Amino acid sequence: MNSFDEENNRRKKNPFDFMDDETFERIFDEVQNMFESQDFKDMLEDMFRNGMNPDKKFVQGFSMNIGPDGKPRFHKIGNKKVISPQGKPTVSEQQEPLTDVIEGIDDVAITVEIPGVQKDEIDLNVTKNQVELLVDTPNRKYQKTLDLPCEVKPKTTKATYNNGVLDVVIQRKDRKRDGSKFKVNIE
Repeated sequence: MNSFDEENNRRKKNPFDFMDDETFERIFDEVQNMFESQDFKDMLEDMFRNGMNPDKKFVQGFSMNIGPDGKPRFHKIGNKKVISPQGKPTVSEQQEPLTDVIEGIDDVAITVEIPGVQKDEIDLNVTKNQVELLVDTPNRKYQKTLDLPCEVKPKTTKATYNNGVLDVVIQRKDRKRDGSKFKVNIE
């Protein structure tokens, strides 16, 4: 092996290096639970029972990120399950979009993927504890309610929308404190 190959091998990292066996098993279990869940089975049954309507979009999945505690967090995305007037579970046309919430020292940043809509079609409501997003157009229907990790100042909300990605930044009510203050004895 020449020095170029050795350098490339050192730079390559496995994207799963952050996972130990327990974390990998937890991810595998979460995926398996999703496919075995009654909600998922009910939605598939509804799809096949009512025929595959090419105009009705069906999305089901999850996203994963690493929380501040270093452990993976899972969030479901896709079509919502609703109960029909006959009391049977069915698939809603509304989808929960892929979202990411990052808690910073001074603010909370939220990124939401909502392709195929215009910015004037987005209804965004912010309270001190929640953000609610709604898009209801003939072609796209998105709905997501996010419980925030801390209290925020709703009037400080700034949002931008570009290429199907909505970025929202909201100032925290109280600044996050890192660690605890204590007296250190120097020896």
